[in-house]
Amino acid sequence: MKIVIITGMSGAGKSTALKMMEDIGFYCVDNLPVPLIETFVELSEISREELQRFAIGIDIRSGGSFSELNAVLDRLAESGRTPEILFLDAEDAVLVKRYKETRRSHPLSGGERVEPGIASERKQLHVLRRRADYIIDTSRLLTRELRRELEKIFVQQQDFKNLFITILSFGFKYGIPADSDLVFDVRFLPNPYYVEGLRMKNGNEKEIQDYVLQFKEAHEFLGKLTDMVQFLIPNYIAEGKNQLVISIGCTGGKHRSVTLANELYKCLSGTQEYGLKIEHRDIRKE
Repeated sequence: MKIVIITGMSGAGKSTALKMMEDIGFYCVDNLPVPLIETFVELSEISREELQRFAIGIDIRSGGSFSELNAVLDRLAESGRTPEILFLDAEDAVLVKRYKETRRSHPLSGGERVEPGIASERKQLHVLRRRADYIIDTSRLLTRELRRELEKIFVQQQDFKNLFITILSFGFKYGIPADSDLVFDVRFLPNPYYVEGLRMKNGNEKEIQDYVLQFKEAHEFLGKLTDMVQFLIPNYIAEGKNQLVISIGCTGGKHRSVTLANELYKCLSGTQEYGLKIEHRDIRKE
């Protein structure tokens, strides 16, 4: 029997994850009262053979009984039925934005401001987060990307390292992305903007890529950057970091930064140690 406890911050995507788990063959139960988890597992053991994968949604809505969850998990482990814990998280600013968009109240806010509710919930979930087998930060994940991560873990049985990397190109004239962890400036490279016939193209097009990559400095920069990032990744994983945003900027965010971001993405692809995506924030701006 496989049991997965899906928990995490309210607004981080637990309900969405439960629906996805159902799609990939899990029998899902949401907001099951904590005292009933052991009874549910015992009853499930005598169910039909095809119902041997369960996902149980547990969150702060359980009220006072939520504090019993650690003891319940300990007893299940002692009986040889250790559940896996999937913890969904997101940055506080993202959670606030999601609550404002849906116009819903946080379960711990009491109808007041969302921020204190988030702070209280994060404090109460701290121990459970440390206990989690998988932590997925949904701050920058699209729905299809979350599904892909869940399939990696629960369908493809791939080793999951809890780190998701976003490579982000941007233009300095529009400001440095606020959520950047690492920022690199490629304005030292010749600018295709001033080359006749290239201004209206972008770094996703071959003409711009050929222009930028003809310079040895571009290749030297890419090599040194890739080497440094590959050194940092296992150390970030060991430290427990879940989200890494690598931002590469040029003046307008259309030519040089897009080209180098694409190249870095290629260099870091092809591994199962972390999730990886690429975004071009300013590529469509004038």
